[in-house]
Amino acid sequence: MSGTASEALGIYISIPFCRSKCTYCNFASGVYPASEHARYVDRVVADLRGAAGWADRMGVQLPRRVDSVYLGGGTPSLLAPELIAKLFGCLRAEFSLDADAEITVECAPAQLADDTLAAMVAAGVNRVSLGAQSFIDSEASATGRLHKRVDIESDIERLRAAGIANLNADLIAGLPGQTMESWGASLDALVATGVPHASLYMLEVDEDSRLGRELLGGGTRYRAALVPADEAIADMYERGIEALGAAGIEQYEISNFCHAEFGSSHNLRYWERRPYLGVGVDASSMLRELPSRAEGQPAVLRSAVGDSLADYLKGESSAETAWLSAHQQHEEAWFLGLRLNRGVEVAALEREFGRAMVAPALRTARRLVADGLLECDGSALRLTSRGRLLSNEVFAEFLEPAGREVGA
Repeated sequence: MSGTASEALGIYISIPFCRSKCTYCNFASGVYPASEHARYVDRVVADLRGAAGWADRMGVQLPRRVDSVYLGGGTPSLLAPELIAKLFGCLRAEFSLDADAEITVECAPAQLADDTLAAMVAAGVNRVSLGAQSFIDSEASATGRLHKRVDIESDIERLRAAGIANLNADLIAGLPGQTMESWGASLDALVATGVPHASLYMLEVDEDSRLGRELLGGGTRYRAALVPADEAIADMYERGIEALGAAGIEQYEISNFCHAEFGSSHNLRYWERRPYLGVGVDASSMLRELPSRAEGQPAVLRSAVGDSLADYLKGESSAETAWLSAHQQHEEAWFLGLRLNRGVEVAALEREFGRAMVAPALRTARRLVADGLLECDGSALRLTSRGRLLSNEVFAEFLEPAGREVGA
């Protein structure tokens, strides 16, 4: 998707503070003294004010118009009201937020104070994502969550009473001790809340979480021995798709489901390769080269801030940057676009990248159709149900060298 001069920007702000660290969490977040919150917000504000100068030095476009803002973490709802006000005051001073911009804040159930909620409403927040993860109290507590089912339901009522009805709730399939029966109970409870958006994730197992390290090492801490088998987790995910679909919460991306018109505008920009600025610890940006610098198709700059809070607070955090060529952008167009249920429009890719570049990937796609991992309706290619379960393997097929069939 090529950029235009009038294209809007999305802004992501990382808030890495938590009241407790969940065993499954693999994000750059942790438990820090509240005294660090103000220092951190000051650094974020400085970065927002310096964003235009940084973009000029890098030779990339930084649109001033903003149509989505997302505060993620961590637990942004832990910020004091005055810090919420400070962040959004800076955002509105440095950028032009659309009147109907989607403004999302992630909140942990039972960790949203009344005065912080009031500050969010005053700042224009119109969407909240609740990290429910499970409606089963024993499952939540076993992973370090500090809430019960009643807290999730109470917070949803409070948010609606405050005028925020655009709500998402997250669930994780594969938590220790989870069964198909308890998973079904969580799905039923989520549907009963009436939230218009839901996110279903399968438990990630990697070295970046305590639970993941135990599982990889064959340990038993954090109830690792009670994590369901991969096949059971896949069955839970498929049951989730069916249960939410039956309630009119339709899948539109591998992990995301919504009622009509309630898709996440901010998250869609990632999969549609539209520009975004990430500020704060471990935040990423994607911006396009200035037309005046580009020969042919502009390159794309991807930038990622370091994950050390200490370095960031000292102003010593350096961003890793990489320029993506047209070929690399084409690879991304496949594996990001295929995350969406609507899939990849072949004609659109050919217009953007040219038929010669797209042709080898189409040969790969035809092979994946034959394998039952992709399906084609004539104009678009999309993952099948089986393909979603094996999505990482599918995406790898579109990367060098697997995505190119030499001599084909």
